[in-house]
Amino acid sequence: VHKYGAHIFHTSSREIWEYVNRFCEFNHFINSPMAKYKDEIYNLPFNMNTFSRMFGVSRPEEAARIIEGQRAEFQGEPANLEEQAIRLVGREIYTKLIQGYTEKQWGRSCRELPPFIIKRLPVRYTYDNNYFDDPWQGIPVGGYNVLIQKLLAGIEVRLETDFLQDRDGFLALADKCVYTGTIDGFFGYSLGELGYRSLRFETETVNCENYQGVAVMNYNEKEIPYTRIIEHKHFAFGKQAKTVITREYPLPWEAGSGREPYYPINDESNNALYLQYTRL
Repeated sequence: VHKYGAHIFHTSSREIWEYVNRFCEFNHFINSPMAKYKDEIYNLPFNMNTFSRMFGVSRPEEAARIIEGQRAEFQGEPANLEEQAIRLVGREIYTKLIQGYTEKQWGRSCRELPPFIIKRLPVRYTYDNNYFDDPWQGIPVGGYNVLIQKLLAGIEVRLETDFLQDRDGFLALADKCVYTGTIDGFFGYSLGELGYRSLRFETETVNCENYQGVAVMNYNEKEIPYTRIIEHKHFAFGKQAKTVITREYPLPWEAGSGREPYYPINDESNNALYLQYTRL
């Protein structure tokens, strides 16, 4: 079970791939997520399988012609994320596969989000459902715990320990320290708090062999409160009689809420404050 959502190992570096394979074997999992909008199912990323289902076409030039026609709806410089997305992929793909998911993820309307959040959207005019372009990808056989345990063999590990409670002590342990918490927390929020979004994971065991037929299914309607359902057995090609699924709910985050700050809110004010922290 992927406790913190779906994670697929992928890399374009032969050196990295050979390195991790020293510690464990990887299976041949290929990330090919699906998206559900009302009663319609689409392939991600946007490719000819997506366009064939959405537009009723079979040839790349037919799909490209429809998308180009819809992209022309907005002219000039996009003022918000909605206009940016339509400029990139057209109204229909935006409405069914971007708008609801994005608004759940960020907790605000696409018309209130800056256009630079979506700088580009991959559009493939091939029938290729592989989400990644990297030549190497897969899941460690037996789970990521197998890889992590071998990477940490012989290394002291302290759990339930807050770096910020003894910051100077930890920084003095070695010549180089790698801190992976929040940057505003590292500096004691001296310049103010950055905005983050959090997540809640709801995991259950379902008494069926196959719940959704794919490891990752996005739910793109705004009315459905979760953004996706992960069915973990498909990462490992499991044949068990039951299955474990996890629903992923985006949530607001506040300091002291007890929630994890999973990802930063990517808007102009947050990015400006982040740049001030990077100078520190």
